[in-house]
Amino acid sequence: MQSFPHYYRVSSKADEESTVCLSSEGVPDIESAPPVEFGGPGDKWSPEALLVSAIADCFILSFRAIARASKLDWQSINCEVEGVLDKEGRVIKFTSFNVKASLLIQDAQNTDQAKRLLEKAEQVCLISNSLSGPVHLEAQVHCS
Repeated sequence: MQSFPHYYRVSSKADEESTVCLSSEGVPDIESAPPVEFGGPGDKWSPEALLVSAIADCFILSFRAIARASKLDWQSINCEVEGVLDKEGRVIKFTSFNVKASLLIQDAQNTDQAKRLLEKAEQVCLISNSLSGPVHLEAQVHCS
């Protein structure tokens, strides 16, 4: 890992009617538009969905690193995140995030360890740690 601080640069551009084009060096561009809830078309990624997807992505990447370091054998993980956008006073903001993680392992003897590692992944996820809304984890471990 590189020493801190890390810098992540993204640029955006649009005209009066177009979708927003998000760009970052070395990766494909992403088109963004408002979500349906704000009068958008609903067929593009929105800033709201991108924020919530960053939590899901970070959770899985954090779990993968923790599981590797802990030598846990696992088969697959599914993570669903629901971000709750609400109005607090005059401010619209995300007030909470609900993370549902489902992990598939082979050995039932590893169930307790797997559950602990899922909880640790939620605790160390740098994206959710950077947000003001609380994060609630519902973790399930299944054996094949």
